[in-house]
Amino acid sequence: MPQNLIEKTFLKPVESFWMASTPVTNYPTMQDNIKTDILVVGGGIAGITTAYLLQQEGLDVVIIDTNRIAAATSGHTTAKITSLHNIKYAKLIKSVGKENARLYGESNQNAISLIENIVTENNIQCDFSWQPSYVYTQDEKYIKLIEAEVSAARSLGLPASFKTEIPLPLQIEAAICFDKQAQFHPRKYLLALADIFVKKGGHIFENTTALDIHEEKNCKTSIKGGLNIISDKVVVTTQYPFYDGGGLYAVRMYGERSYILAAKSQIRFTGGMYISYEDPGRSIRFQASENDEQLILIGGEHHKTGQDTNENEHYKNLIHFANDTFSATDIPFRWSAQDYTAMDEIPYIGHITGKKHNIYVATAFAKWGMTSSTVAAMIIRDIKTSGKSDWEYIFSPSRFALTASAKNFFIENSNVVENLLSGKTKSLPTEFSLELGEGKSIKMDGKKAGAYRDIEGKIFVVDTTCTHLGCEVRWNSAESTWDCPCHASRFDYKGNVIEGPAQKPLERIR
Repeated sequence: MPQNLIEKTFLKPVESFWMASTPVTNYPTMQDNIKTDILVVGGGIAGITTAYLLQQEGLDVVIIDTNRIAAATSGHTTAKITSLHNIKYAKLIKSVGKENARLYGESNQNAISLIENIVTENNIQCDFSWQPSYVYTQDEKYIKLIEAEVSAARSLGLPASFKTEIPLPLQIEAAICFDKQAQFHPRKYLLALADIFVKKGGHIFENTTALDIHEEKNCKTSIKGGLNIISDKVVVTTQYPFYDGGGLYAVRMYGERSYILAAKSQIRFTGGMYISYEDPGRSIRFQASENDEQLILIGGEHHKTGQDTNENEHYKNLIHFANDTFSATDIPFRWSAQDYTAMDEIPYIGHITGKKHNIYVATAFAKWGMTSSTVAAMIIRDIKTSGKSDWEYIFSPSRFALTASAKNFFIENSNVVENLLSGKTKSLPTEFSLELGEGKSIKMDGKKAGAYRDIEGKIFVVDTTCTHLGCEVRWNSAESTWDCPCHASRFDYKGNVIEGPAQKPLERIR
């Protein structure tokens, strides 16, 4: 009964399984000025892995995070460790050439091996397991596209094969399969890695917000509260670079949200990781839980951040899919994730600009952050210790391949302008009523505002002008947040920054 399952699911809070099944971290907040070899800003998989590898090279490394480590995107992922990034390689060969496409695939395959080595060498108990990875289609018009992708991937030395069946209760037309890919529990992996890093002399500071970087002979990173960190190098691994450095990242990447369920079913999942090619996208894998139970993770329903009218409908669509495909009996967890994508769909990894060689960046991993973050860590380690990386050119933030990114560049930035103008001209009510748990945009004293009534009846009103570049934020009913449709900043109902490029909270109207 899907309706009963929906009602039962919506009575539960929005919560990630990864977060719920691991302890909350409690690293200290920075209290004094610090000097170190390397400062890593951002405590997700990119930051923690980079810090771990640089520490192995004998460097003194400090990690800071504005909230808690491994709690943002790394705590809300589907956690597939794979070099099969949807239908990618035929496009890459066409846009950047066969050699660069080969380097992209090779780097991601090496990332899988590095994660497995780290898990094995440190005996990390993180549910790591080898799994085949699939992209499938249920539409016969995409069969030739899948065949072309298999041929392209094989020509690059990747472990690709063509399939007409997959071990799921789905009828498909075709699929590409990569053998010996993997999955794991990302929080178990990262919290263990962070603990190893600290025990070997590294430092982690949580609730410590970086505001700016001043690059002279060394880097001086200013911290909220008036403190500073002096370092030889800074690695910016925040999901959206908190420091732009003249790299114009605001116009070179865009943010999307997607949704994930963890479903219980009487059907035993036989393994593998899956993603559908056509819309509506579906991402599927399993995860072991307590008492040898399985959770089937079902994701999809992506859309531009702040550009949707009813986010709860996406959860409902996934619940219907879970019921129809796996006869789901319960949905104990549901959550959403935010990802940024570069205009040419290749991550930005390396020097933040061609002129700033003391500051590195790793961002725009799209939805493939487990391997892409690990690739970033290896590239930054190699550049720092050897002066170069075999893979740095394909990922260089200074690239601008016009043929690969021009179309997306103009489409995405036209979309930003459209949302900026529509937000400023939209007519809003001056009289309004709010149900418990409801939020909406209003006009108060002639100004645009956003109002939310919590479950106890208290009303919170904020100025809806995003503190990044001035777009009007929109209410997200599924997460009870204010989301920016231009550059994907997100704020809680009190106006506090959750994620994105904005650094200042929305102004509270009392």
